[in-house]
Amino acid sequence: MFTSYTTGNGIKVVLEKLPHLRSASVGIWFRAGSVYEGPNENGISHFIEHMLFKGTTKRSAKDIAEEIDAVGGQLNAFTAKEYTCFYCKVMDEHIKLGMDLLSDMVLNSVFDERELEKEKGVITEEIYMYEDSPEDLVHDLLAMKFFGDHPLANNILGTPSQIEQFNRDQVLDFYNRYYTPDNMVISVAGNFDEDSLSDMIEMYFGGGWSRQACTAVLHKADKAESAACFRKKEIEQIHICLAFPGIELGKEDIYPLLVLNNIFGGGMSSRLFQKIREDRGLTYSVYSYPSSYLSGGMFTIYAGMNPNQSIEVLKLILDEIGLLRKEGITQKEFAMAREQLKGNYILGLESASSRMTAMGKNKLLLDRVLPPDEIISKINKLTYDDVMSITDTIFGSGLHAATAVGNDDITSLLVDALREGI
Repeated sequence: MFTSYTTGNGIKVVLEKLPHLRSASVGIWFRAGSVYEGPNENGISHFIEHMLFKGTTKRSAKDIAEEIDAVGGQLNAFTAKEYTCFYCKVMDEHIKLGMDLLSDMVLNSVFDERELEKEKGVITEEIYMYEDSPEDLVHDLLAMKFFGDHPLANNILGTPSQIEQFNRDQVLDFYNRYYTPDNMVISVAGNFDEDSLSDMIEMYFGGGWSRQACTAVLHKADKAESAACFRKKEIEQIHICLAFPGIELGKEDIYPLLVLNNIFGGGMSSRLFQKIREDRGLTYSVYSYPSSYLSGGMFTIYAGMNPNQSIEVLKLILDEIGLLRKEGITQKEFAMAREQLKGNYILGLESASSRMTAMGKNKLLLDRVLPPDEIISKINKLTYDDVMSITDTIFGSGLHAATAVGNDDITSLLVDALREGI
């Protein structure tokens, strides 16, 4: 059972006690991500994520690392387009230490000038690492082309030139705007005493805030002009991504969309995998997935192949979309994909970390957490017609963006695909 409440200073808290475990996972969530960054701030949310591990008024960066290692715990963070999360996983007897470390980092980080300059180099290397991964790069390019001028197009890491321009005052300004109690969620899953945990939350997060309330507002992503993009890389394969309009976060259509994705390209039994990789051996990797955000959504198809096979693979993908829309899916496919969705969801709840993540993200972005039984009920109620309806919604307006990374320039092929659609 979930327990949720709001502290006196506005922090939303969501808890799930799992007494059969000997561990607890704690997440500190903020609505701070690349969609909230201005033109001169791209990458600053991720930069702040790094800086909060670099020392506080009470602890050095080494102290933070040693204290969590001394109890065999895990302490980490991640930044996404719409949020940042700092989290720890510890044995239940060490949950107080986890709370202490997280609150110290969030409230008392010093943003030392020397550490800030050093971290610019670390993050620049991280950017280059992703640039050297063509599969990551082609997806980043796709978001840029699909979302156009909307902040959802922003790269989470930023660019080396932008990172180099950050200064302490600019970083602190963004930090003070978005790291506020009203813009925050604490989620905890695992074994704990609820009364003691509530006391800890009040002790470590109830005071020490001197920042104004966050007033960030997201606007909906308008449909950008259809666009294609090719990036040359001296590699053996061509990596291609195609994008269609998706579903916004929180919409009920997400459930039939997930069933559709399982059938179309979401796993090894999917149509794309079976027909392109298994039957014809044209790719090693081919898949699809939906991305849902508060202000927009995107449905992505990816394939990596020998350049000589790019025309055939692209044609097969578009033909498969056309076949899906014309002839629909079978009842066997529908039943199997729905059961697959339930199984994936239930198996994803088997750890405290995954439950903490699901609770924290949903509470932060949607201000609600649905019990597992309610989600399973929604999946069970899905019908064949629901899936066919979402198929028309996703693919009905045609291909919207196409990107490629490789040694052979296939821009003309991408433009033709956009023009011909499906």
